Amino acid sequence: MPTHFKIAFCFVAFTLAGAAFAGTPADKPERIRGEIVSFAGNALKVHRRSGDTVTIDMQQSAGVNAVKAIQLADIKPGSYVGAAAIPGPDGKLTAREVLVFPEAARGTGEGHYAWDLGANSTMTNANVDTVVQSTSGRDLTLSYKGGSNTINVPANVPVVTLIPATRAELIAGKKVFVVAIPKTSSTFDGKLVVVEKDGVAPPM
Repeated sequence: MPTHFKIAFCFVAFTLAGAAFAGTPADKPERIRGEIVSFAGNALKVHRRSGDTVTIDMQQSAGVNAVKAIQLADIKPGSYVGAAAIPGPDGKLTAREVLVFPEAARGTGEGHYAWDLGANSTMTNANVDTVVQSTSGRDLTLSYKGGSNTINVPANVPVVTLIPATRAELIAGKKVFVVAIPKTSSTFDGKLVVVEKDGVAPPM
């Protein structure tokens, strides 16, 4: 399968974890962040930030990507990004991380919705209209169907893009971001794993 199709497939799963999900609560994808304990057969064990360890069933259809660090200056008008942000006292959104999507994934999860990377955090997947230098980084004006946001991206915020990865990279000690559907309280059906590579951990 060509690389861009593999990445695009992974983004389908990524989208499931973003916008509102219409299925039953039991089918609702969860975002799992933590560190790999082990990977054997199809069983990926992850120690979550919350302190518990869960088992994720990684069938062959589950996608695996890694993240590559890029520069804030790489974000240009016309880029398609996903920006997790939190509101400041003045209501202005400040980014916690920015994911620059490959062009093949333009339109993925488009919109502005609640996220779980801190209190009151949101995710905006949108096109970059303008980039303006500010005293605290850069201000991105983002537009999506139905609205627009301006998000400040401080210079020290992680900016990454997704690159292909393999299951051979799912080794103990690596940080991961997983999109999965719960089967029991401690087991999940894995849809997407984004794994640490070359010391760059998924910031999502």
